[in-house]
Amino acid sequence: MGALLGLIAGVGLFLVWWACWEPEPRPAETRTSVIGRLRSLLREADLPSVSPAAFFTVCGATAVGVGLIVLAFTAVASLAGCFAVIAGWAPYSVIRARARRRRQRLRELWPDVVDNLASGVRAGLSLPDALSALADRGPEPLRPPFRAFAHDYRLSGNFADSLDALKTRLADPTGDRLCEALRITREVGGSDLGKLLRNLSMFLRDDARVRSEMEARQSWTVSAARLAVSAPWLVLALLATKPESVQAYSSATGSVVLIFGGAVSVLAYRLMTVIGRLPEERRVLR
Repeated sequence: MGALLGLIAGVGLFLVWWACWEPEPRPAETRTSVIGRLRSLLREADLPSVSPAAFFTVCGATAVGVGLIVLAFTAVASLAGCFAVIAGWAPYSVIRARARRRRQRLRELWPDVVDNLASGVRAGLSLPDALSALADRGPEPLRPPFRAFAHDYRLSGNFADSLDALKTRLADPTGDRLCEALRITREVGGSDLGKLLRNLSMFLRDDARVRSEMEARQSWTVSAARLAVSAPWLVLALLATKPESVQAYSSATGSVVLIFGGAVSVLAYRLMTVIGRLPEERRVLR
């Protein structure tokens, strides 16, 4: 009974905390279905060939497999359910971490892309030709999207549609801003493109330097959060190797304890990451 009251009190405190935060306005594109958001995340993780259906299949198979293994060793359904949920969430965590690492790598490359583009514009190349030249002169990890842009533009001759396809392949906030700046310049015209690109290159270098310094200082907070959240469950996994040690969790009270522990772990991890991790750029110009 005490555990149930504690769970109710914890949920109440969480709802009070949640109500104190004003929700941020989200662009219309992000208010799409779960499938659309997952497809965008897979593109940002450089896995465009993986479909959402295949991803959900992997998550489900992982959860079921781990759950059955734990159930076979411990004969405790609640414990097996907890580890099944953790295992099912693991692929999503891996995809998010992969997307975050890709954004960090691209953040270091975008200034060179902008410099090469500015050089092409100063040399008298048109915008489509300057973008196509990045397929050979740009940073190696970004050459395939620009090579695909050159192919699309040669086939269709439509700069706007080819630029939209390039944004989709790049799947990066900086790439979105660059493409939209080039689109406006192409449609409206103007002679300040070279100055705009130089300013953008300087801004991107400064932003990358500041973010690298801040991430180096705050990385220990995120690492500590991961360690603090995973430690109890690692201990529980070690206890699960001895069935007599986990029989207490086969009761209703044990199930409540596991649910409450999982909720507290998720809440604590979210708080630590919100406090300790720099906010990621959103793709508001998709």
